[in-house]
Amino acid sequence: MRIFPALMTHRFWPIALALGLLVSPLFGQPNEIRKSVARITNTMEDANYRLPWLPGAMATGSGTGWVVSPDRIITNAHVVSNARFLTIEKEDDPKKYIATVEHIAHDCDLAVLKVQDPAFFKNTKPLALGGIPELESSVAVFGYPIGGERLSVTQGVVSRVDFRTYTHSVLDSHLTIQIDAAINPGNSGGPVLQDGKVVGIAFQGFSGDVAQNVGYMIPTPVIAHFLKDIEDGHYDRYMDLSISITNTLNPAMRKGLGLADDDRGVMVSSVQSAGVCAGKLEIGDVLLAIDGHPIASDGMLELDGERVLMSEVAERKFLGDEVKLEILRDKQVMDVTVKFDHAWPFLMQANSYDVQPAYVLFGGLLFQPLSRNLLGAYQFQSDRVNYFYDNFVTKEIYKEHPEIVVLSAILPDPLNTYLGEFREGIVDEINDHKIRTLKDAANAFAEKPEFYVIKFIGHPRPLVLERIAVEAARERIRRRYNVLAEQNLSTAEFTSASR
Repeated sequence: MRIFPALMTHRFWPIALALGLLVSPLFGQPNEIRKSVARITNTMEDANYRLPWLPGAMATGSGTGWVVSPDRIITNAHVVSNARFLTIEKEDDPKKYIATVEHIAHDCDLAVLKVQDPAFFKNTKPLALGGIPELESSVAVFGYPIGGERLSVTQGVVSRVDFRTYTHSVLDSHLTIQIDAAINPGNSGGPVLQDGKVVGIAFQGFSGDVAQNVGYMIPTPVIAHFLKDIEDGHYDRYMDLSISITNTLNPAMRKGLGLADDDRGVMVSSVQSAGVCAGKLEIGDVLLAIDGHPIASDGMLELDGERVLMSEVAERKFLGDEVKLEILRDKQVMDVTVKFDHAWPFLMQANSYDVQPAYVLFGGLLFQPLSRNLLGAYQFQSDRVNYFYDNFVTKEIYKEHPEIVVLSAILPDPLNTYLGEFREGIVDEINDHKIRTLKDAANAFAEKPEFYVIKFIGHPRPLVLERIAVEAARERIRRRYNVLAEQNLSTAEFTSASR
């Protein structure tokens, strides 16, 4: 309903809201919504992967959150990642409230915050979750984007429901909804509303040189999954079948597999040994249905009135749940039950947050487990390192090397003057001890042999250090490079508590 058409233009929405004039079903009750939306300011400290014993750079960022329960706020994980100090502000209240991260899910970019002072929640009301909005329907994005200090409200149209990579982790893909409203810095974490209910959380968009007015929101099935997961006080992460599939669109292929001409089924092309389907599914199996939902030959199925990837069924499961698969094996139909008894264990290809880098410094040689963060910090030129990283999962490199230990840097000292050729090498053995993890390397260096013989994969000769020389150089190296600790084998979480 348009009460004042002249006020409905984009730039006059905040004025209309402030005057209480806009009472469209799209927005619900504007005053209630405004009071329940907050600006979040994050003083953060990035991890220092080049000098891991020293603190990283400090920075400040901001985003948006909203009241999801009588005493909690929900926002994006990327708004509060690496937090050292968080403050929350709400409209018409000059006070800055201190908050802490209670639960964070980097795989689906969501977090729940606890506010220290319960007075923050006075006159607020939890915003209710709605369903998946229909294509071409209108939604309103609430938030505190750059360009002003007051709450901003923009309108967009739902243009696509899709399965898309979440850029916060890079490794994970989930259901997303595309809208033609820009999602700018500061909008992240803000509620997207339709008919007075939250239908999504604004979280990412394209830069202006890629696409104009294209933004994405996290839909309510993902939000509800996260909130359900943390009910027991712990976040267990998303479940995953850990398989690859191939479509069966080719008629000859379908005939060879013994499939009927009904456009059903996809073929399993790989089964990861570290995943939940190991020992349950085999390469060459054809998946016909999952939990009773027929799977089309392109891997899609019908769910809640939307055509989505079959993986969406597994996405909605929790730790301990089961999924029932109808499969065709050797042209015989059979049922297989898979239990989600663990989440995918190897996350080295995902962006890492809220952890201090693991490392071992020995004789000025810096050893670190390969990760996306480490790769970004050093931009390694070694083809072998890049191969191990790219194929860590597909070639199941994790079976021999759960952690790929790399000599990432050398702190120059007379002890290691002629060892530059070993930089970026992947450690294979230390004194005949096979090195599968960084802890293995630390244990080998803790021994007291006359010499430390370090072998690298693919290198023609070993690196050799004399124990007496290493011990003599230890304090010299520590003082010269301000080394506070020579190793960190844990992934200690940052705290976002008040300091």
